Amino acid sequence: MLKRFLFVLPVLFMAQNALALDLSLNKAVDLIVEESQDVKKAEANLKKAQASLDAVNANRWFKISGSASYMNLINVEDPSKPYVYDLPPQIGGIIAKVTENQLNVTEIPIPDNIFMAGVSITQPIYTFGKIGNAVDSVKSAIKMSESGKELAVREVRYSAADIYWTAKMTDEIVKITKKDLNEAYKAKKRLTSAGRANRSNLVKIESDIATKEINLSDAEFNRDTAYRMLKILAGIDINEEIVLTEEFPKTFTALDSTELKSTPQWDILNQQIAMYEEKAKSERSGALPTLAATASYNYFAMDEDFDNMFNGLSSQAAYWGLSLQVPIFSGGLNRANATIEAMNAEAARQDLDKSKKMLSEEYTRAIDQYNHLRGNLAKLETARDLAAKAYSFSSDRFAAGQTSAVELAEVSSGLYQLDMALLNAKYKILMSAETVKKLGD
Repeated sequence: MLKRFLFVLPVLFMAQNALALDLSLNKAVDLIVEESQDVKKAEANLKKAQASLDAVNANRWFKISGSASYMNLINVEDPSKPYVYDLPPQIGGIIAKVTENQLNVTEIPIPDNIFMAGVSITQPIYTFGKIGNAVDSVKSAIKMSESGKELAVREVRYSAADIYWTAKMTDEIVKITKKDLNEAYKAKKRLTSAGRANRSNLVKIESDIATKEINLSDAEFNRDTAYRMLKILAGIDINEEIVLTEEFPKTFTALDSTELKSTPQWDILNQQIAMYEEKAKSERSGALPTLAATASYNYFAMDEDFDNMFNGLSSQAAYWGLSLQVPIFSGGLNRANATIEAMNAEAARQDLDKSKKMLSEEYTRAIDQYNHLRGNLAKLETARDLAAKAYSFSSDRFAAGQTSAVELAEVSSGLYQLDMALLNAKYKILMSAETVKKLGD
């Protein structure tokens, strides 16, 4: 029965691993980019900028507006009677003569029901750059949004790589800590099984075991925290098991020191400068005339009877022509707004100059740090291997009763620290490379 149980355990473990989600670095990065709210916001900003271009371009085309209205006139003096217009006696006499009516006409009844409808069209012909410069400024804003999206994607990809390698590092830390704790258990077993359990040695080993158990507990907690964060950012169910398939590289290729020529940050600032300059031109154009073509058609109908309104008195009118609108005085508004936009452009130029200096330095520093850590990696690996040999010698001496638990603990601690230092160096090398990738052309 025991043999059957021992056989089933590995099978269950293998089945559990088979159901786990294998997660490579590229897959994790793609998932996190897809789930990123920052990238989605950048996409929304891009669509908003594109819609703004459509809105500004609409000013190039003709505008058609229509109107329709119905009115019922009320005789204020006597609402029960129709509205009438009192004529001066001279006008009444003239109307009587013309109509050969001997009676002098003193009033004209006005139909109560009046309907009016019309349509007008306006087409800008020449605006002296007001529309064209506004369109160019929005095009620059679109390019800014495109660069902003690229910047957001790069930042998210960097953060995704960071959380992936952090989680992977916590995996390795758990392994290192477990190994360190198991070595302490072995030392205790050697000490007690040999029948020579020196009290001070035993107390020292028990203290080391307690400390290393705490280290392991902390390492497992950090690993679980890193894994949860990775799942949340990648949109993976928190209860789903994942296996990080990427391994820390054993070797790293050298990076050549190159000059940073372009970044999304610089593209954003360049387009921002262009946008403000175009806005300034558009504001200056506001003081210039606007030439437009206009046309209109209107229909008018009225009658005393509502049902017969469209069969009564009616008329039509239409016209077309050109209009020239000339701003005469605005209190210096256009000039002031143009100055504001020009100063915004100047501020953006200063931001660009500063960004070029700072990001170029960050880019160079990332390459230098990568190559520096890469150069130290071989020395660190050599030091770690020597520490492992020293621990092996010390462990054998301890087993033979030739050294104390204090010396063994010191050697073990040195090996543990070098294991951690080697792991941390590889992590820093990888993140330096990600920094170069994030900033690079």
